[in-house]
Amino acid sequence: MHKRDSAARLDAYEAVFTALAHAARRRVLLAVYFNGGMMSAGEIAGTFSHAWQTTTRHLQVLERAGLLSCEKKGRMRIYRIEKKRLELVKDWLDHFFRKP
Repeated sequence: MHKRDSAARLDAYEAVFTALAHAARRRVLLAVYFNGGMMSAGEIAGTFSHAWQTTTRHLQVLERAGLLSCEKKGRMRIYRIEKKRLELVKDWLDHFFRKP
């Protein structure tokens, strides 16, 4: 792995783990996952008791981290789980299941 690739991977880990550090964002991911991997912003907001602006901020953090992607359909925003990005977490955790 090149130095630039390594730095980019570390940045990706930082973004993903920072996004996952908040319980509400983990719950958003679970809600989307258990809804078939995609939900509208309104559906996501409807599952939580916090303000719409708070939900929007959480969605933005998850999107910036690459854990959710967003597609506009008319006035609606549809969020999808990005499993490929979640593989970073799995890859990192795999270190602990290998012999040193």
